[in-house]
Amino acid sequence: MHNEVDHPTHYTDHPSEVECITITLHFSFNVGNAIKCLWRADKKGHPITDLRKALWYINREIERRSAK
Repeated sequence: MHNEVDHPTHYTDHPSEVECITITLHFSFNVGNAIKCLWRADKKGHPITDLRKALWYINREIERRSAK
């Protein structure tokens, strides 16, 4: 069911029919957000921006894990 708040199109139109949040809930915040950015990179009209955001979250996760 399409709903811009609960089920936005760019999260629910994957060919697998799996919703992005179903996957990202199993990861840390940073990794989950990186996946989300990659998942929607070609869906919102700004793929390079979303890929850069994914890298930003990945780099934060690397820093977080390196600080342990």
